[in-house]
Amino acid sequence: MNVAFSVRLPVDAQSVPLVRGLVRQALQYLGVVATGIDEILLALSEACANVVHHAGRHEEYEVDVTIDDHVCRITVLDDGEGFDLEAAAATRPESPLDGGRGLLLMQALVDRLDFRHTEDGRHGVVLEKSLVTSPRLRLLPT
Repeated sequence: MNVAFSVRLPVDAQSVPLVRGLVRQALQYLGVVATGIDEILLALSEACANVVHHAGRHEEYEVDVTIDDHVCRITVLDDGEGFDLEAAAATRPESPLDGGRGLLLMQALVDRLDFRHTEDGRHGVVLEKSLVTSPRLRLLPT
């Protein structure tokens, strides 16, 4: 089974729980195990929080979700100025309470993390996670 959707969201903190809820519902519907759902949602939250925090004065961002029987792929795109990946990776916060752990978290939580710059000038992050599903209950004919 395949599920795919795209949403455009306002660049504000209230949009993050909304998109998390949409993705959670889709993953639960497909029978993805709870730990996989939690890891995907945390990585998604970090990606969206980065947009909200760093995208500047842009009005919206886009989240594209594609889920099949084996993989969940989420792309978060915004019109912000992007960032220097090497410089961000080299910066290590002194305290866990400092910001800057989002990239490390995303990398640890998903199987593939990729950054892109689209032809239309948007910047994005692609999160890809292999899925483990639990067997669905099958009703036996009576």
